[in-house]
Amino acid sequence: MIDLHCHSTFSDGLKTPAELVDMALEKHLTALALTDHDTTAGVPALMAAGQGKAIELIPGTELSVDCDKGVMHMLGYWMDPDNQPLNEAMDWVRNGRDVRNHKIVEKLQALGYAVTWDEVAARVGADGVMGRPHIALTLVDKGIAKDWNDAFDRFLGTGKAAYVERDRLTAEKAIALIRGAGGVAVLAHPFTLHLELPELDALLGALAAQGLAGMECYYSEHSFDQCQAYLDLAHKHTLVPTGGSDYHGKPGSNLELGSGFGGLNVPDETVALLRARLGA
Repeated sequence: MIDLHCHSTFSDGLKTPAELVDMALEKHLTALALTDHDTTAGVPALMAAGQGKAIELIPGTELSVDCDKGVMHMLGYWMDPDNQPLNEAMDWVRNGRDVRNHKIVEKLQALGYAVTWDEVAARVGADGVMGRPHIALTLVDKGIAKDWNDAFDRFLGTGKAAYVERDRLTAEKAIALIRGAGGVAVLAHPFTLHLELPELDALLGALAAQGLAGMECYYSEHSFDQCQAYLDLAHKHTLVPTGGSDYHGKPGSNLELGSGFGGLNVPDETVALLRARLGA
């Protein structure tokens, strides 16, 4: 069993890279990729935690991508962490996230809720990056929201009372940055694009021509029928079918690293298939 999609405290996850490695070993995973949002800062800690242990650890990231509707993310694997264009682009996106976080707190205050920047920032470790999960936990602890889901359903989810948009890359730019840094690009969780299959088919054709190497077909929230439809499209466009849990360590969730909600099983050979696309 492998997991090519998870997040740590270096973005919006609540577990450190070392804790993720320990969890992966407990679950007998043979490979794990760290794909924090718009950063590779957690990769050195991941690699250090796994040194000498029986698991393949893959450096990665998940880039925020602009799209007409829904949500698009682009996963990248095996990039050079010192690649300047990639780091400059991720810095730009992260700076936009910081501005967004301030605006979210300001909107909550304007709504009459006593939430301060310092309260939220106190939840972020020395190496961590603040995100909406930290704001959600603050809302829960202050009794403003009853739980994590309530915080997103009423305040932080797309279009909700305190939601704020943020800067994103184009899909073509994200693919080019990942490839330029020596990595492979994979479209994450295609169901969040809210596209009908013919629309997704056309998009994949365009992105494959730009150098897209894979698509996340095996995913915690994909139904069996969705998975099969995505596998068919991946085959049509010569994309590697990849997968992962998208584990964040969300409180109260039964989503597990590796197995998702229990039915996730990403084929072990996926790593070799992806690696074969490096430089292609």
